[in-house]
Amino acid sequence: MTNNQSPNLQDAVTLYREGRLAEAQGVCESLLRAKPAHFDAQHLLGVIALQNKEFQRAADVIGAALEITPHHLAYNNRGAAFLELKQPAQALECFDKALALKADFVSALNNRGNALRALRRYGEAAIAYDAALAQRSDYAEAWYNRGLALHEMKNYAEAIKSYRQAIIHKPDYADAYNTCGLALKESGDVGAALENYDKAIALNPASTEAWNNRGIALHDQQNYGAALESYDRALSLAPDMSKAWNNRGAALDYVRRYDEAVENYDRAVALDPTFADAWSNRGVTLADVGRRSEAVKSYEQAIAANPDHADAHWNMSLCFLQLGDFKKGWAGHEWRWKVANLDLAPRTFAQPLWLGAESVRGKTILLHADQGFGDALQFSRYAKLLHEQGARVLLEVRKPLVGLMSDLPGVAQVIPYGESLPAFDMHCPLGSLPRAFNTDASSIPFSAGYLHSTAAQREKWQAILGKTDKRRIGLAWSGNRKHKNDHNRSIALADLAQALPEGFEYISLQKEVSEADRAVLRTRADIRTFGDQLADFSDTAALCDLVDVIVSVDTSVVHLAGAMGRPVWVLLPFNPDWRWLLARSDSPWYDTATLYRQSRAGDWIDVLMKVRADLEKMCAQ
Repeated sequence: MTNNQSPNLQDAVTLYREGRLAEAQGVCESLLRAKPAHFDAQHLLGVIALQNKEFQRAADVIGAALEITPHHLAYNNRGAAFLELKQPAQALECFDKALALKADFVSALNNRGNALRALRRYGEAAIAYDAALAQRSDYAEAWYNRGLALHEMKNYAEAIKSYRQAIIHKPDYADAYNTCGLALKESGDVGAALENYDKAIALNPASTEAWNNRGIALHDQQNYGAALESYDRALSLAPDMSKAWNNRGAALDYVRRYDEAVENYDRAVALDPTFADAWSNRGVTLADVGRRSEAVKSYEQAIAANPDHADAHWNMSLCFLQLGDFKKGWAGHEWRWKVANLDLAPRTFAQPLWLGAESVRGKTILLHADQGFGDALQFSRYAKLLHEQGARVLLEVRKPLVGLMSDLPGVAQVIPYGESLPAFDMHCPLGSLPRAFNTDASSIPFSAGYLHSTAAQREKWQAILGKTDKRRIGLAWSGNRKHKNDHNRSIALADLAQALPEGFEYISLQKEVSEADRAVLRTRADIRTFGDQLADFSDTAALCDLVDVIVSVDTSVVHLAGAMGRPVWVLLPFNPDWRWLLARSDSPWYDTATLYRQSRAGDWIDVLMKVRADLEKMCAQ
């Protein structure tokens, strides 16, 4: 355009397409001075503002254009500005108006889905993306966005299919690989998730999200060193990425680099003081090293940032219970239903929940197990109290406990989980009974024992064991490997075996044994193992009655032995489960328990040496 030529719209469009936005803007402004009602100039001026990330200005300028001429393109672009302004309701209104003018407008259909997704109307969003894909089946962005909506609906299988379609139509779609990895991880395929993160990183090495997500997946595989390397790459690209600092802290906690973990959480909350997850995780690490008052304060910070933060409420309750503040502890214990990694589903019954307020006299109450076998064994003791208050007590537990609990004092009927329930008037989860009875350390009922093996089972196992002139010691060295704290509470059999003195016959009470432990068992003829012969807890109970003492890490075997009133030596990590309290060698829950505590996190040597010394004393008697 020469100096003596008047600017025209095509000049502005050409400059815009060449990326010369300031010059294009100047031409549009010149056109508008000459003709204020110039729709195309007004609209393009708004599009330029959108490109410059001046989103409020874009919305205002395009709004002015629409007052001149309603047009589907302008409505779509104004909607895009509202989305960037995080005003999805206004955006949705714009996309609806665009589609009223042009029903097959693919971009508006996709954007409408984005607005619905921002409004958390995920099902409707998926329908909008389907409509866009019906018009254009190779629309990679619509496939990707459809995956995001399905992902939010936890329909991971369909989300993965959508992400993969996006990648088919756009092979260099790094974001689709990354989010496909997230869906694969959520569906349990961590290996495939890692493959997708690696592809995302190969396509975009600067993707901090992919590096961070890769670290999380490696953490899940317990490859903490590699996880830390991934977080370090993310943080080298984005030092202010608070969630990577938080995740790095969690990995450091697992490898017991506690001071560094706290430092990483401190970095995370310094960057984002409202980062509730980081405050909560910081509390967990502080509790791990015994700094429980500081841990409680950290949980309080998490709850201040997010009053519904279940993990913080739950972990704080465990701190209170450890400290013996049962009143606060039991109240917070009810948050367990909302803690994701506990995977607990509250039961929904027409009958009311009983938590101690109403009389149970003349009523039938259903008690139902809500956590693991150990919790069911520990809390089933309350059935007798309810019976003594005049209730008819039904008990629902997992099948391996049914035989053992069939003669539990106070229980009228034991029902295997999953079978039809008889009529009842009210219900209570077993884990809520201590709260219902206002239990404190001085009022724990039946700590001397309340479960028994049967004579028939003892006779069966006596025949299997045969005669011996040696004392028998029951052993349990590992718990449920899926338990989040199993890496702290379990012991490798190789380490335990080295501490076991000669002169005893050792009886394994483990039903599940790892390959590494099997290798040790093949070298130790004095450790007898029965594996699949332990059909349920009735068998384990009989063995508990046929040994002189049970030596066990914190697992269901401890609760079984304690509930039977059998001598049990409990090997505890430095930060023990709440029920063992702190700084004591006995337990108010089980009179026959002796507690052996780590003096340093992760160090079992002192514990095992004390056990060995006490076994040697027993042998000498």
